[in-house]
Amino acid sequence: MTKQDGARQSKSRIEAVMAAAERSGLLGQKSGRIGGRVSPALVEQAKARTGIETDTDLIEFALANIALEDRFVDSFKAVRGTVDSDLELGFKS
Repeated sequence: MTKQDGARQSKSRIEAVMAAAERSGLLGQKSGRIGGRVSPALVEQAKARTGIETDTDLIEFALANIALEDRFVDSFKAVRGTVDSDLELGFKS
């Protein structure tokens, strides 16, 4: 994968996350304020990997990404071993 391909994938992912956040009603009124101290290296690396240029957009993407996190793995692990052993799955062992 080239650097350009990675940038396109990153942009597509950002757009998908932000569109999902919009559809979920998470990007409505922007009256909240957040502040904190973080490593400049962390911010620089996150901006480089995502192509996001502003701190506000980076924070918004990061929060949306967490808020919309897929819980499939947790759900899958929670039901591990709960399939009835008599269930016919359509193949013979």
